[in-house]
Amino acid sequence: MNKQLVLHYESVAVYQQETLILHDINFTLEKGEFVYLLGEVGCGKSSFFRTIYADLPIEGKKAEVCGYNLLQIKNRQIPYLRRKIGVVFQDFQLLTDRDVYNNLKFVLKATGWKKDKINARIEEVLQKVNMLDKIKRMPHELSGGEQQRIVIARALLNHPEIILADEPTGNLDPSSSEIVFSLLESIAADGTAVIIATHNYSIVEKFKHKMYLCASKNIKLIE
Repeated sequence: MNKQLVLHYESVAVYQQETLILHDINFTLEKGEFVYLLGEVGCGKSSFFRTIYADLPIEGKKAEVCGYNLLQIKNRQIPYLRRKIGVVFQDFQLLTDRDVYNNLKFVLKATGWKKDKINARIEEVLQKVNMLDKIKRMPHELSGGEQQRIVIARALLNHPEIILADEPTGNLDPSSSEIVFSLLESIAADGTAVIIATHNYSIVEKFKHKMYLCASKNIKLIE
């Protein structure tokens, strides 16, 4: 794999059980690239994301993500692949019974971080999303936009090569949506590739980047 490519699909097909979801996908993503995956609800955007972190099986000529060959990946390798991928969900998926600090600490402990490194990393990612002052807040004490910034911080914890943002502004007002998009742009500028799946066309018009369209069981670059 070219060292600048963090994702390279050639002629990839995606199935769920026996049902064909997507076919003939040709898609590349470079280090630090920021791209949109556009398409209506149910078109297969989330299924495409699931293939990237090896949650759905695929067939094809080539499927390499963060140095792993998804066509031959072993089950024991999947957790290591997933540490290289940060996921930002529409519905946040924060643990509601613990504060921001302990939400982030939970992830770091689960992925094997040493105790003496945990506090510094939590402070780093919260600083990145401008939420360090909310470190002791519970999720219900935060606005939707603030919760999404915590989710982005969580996605950054393991120094990912790719961030997958699945409808990250679906539950946010326009002002919070712009903050989130600006933040994701800055993350890409720092070298982490970002793919945003969205059908929020108004914000796509404001933050212009390369666009792919997911439709008719295929993904095509919009020229």
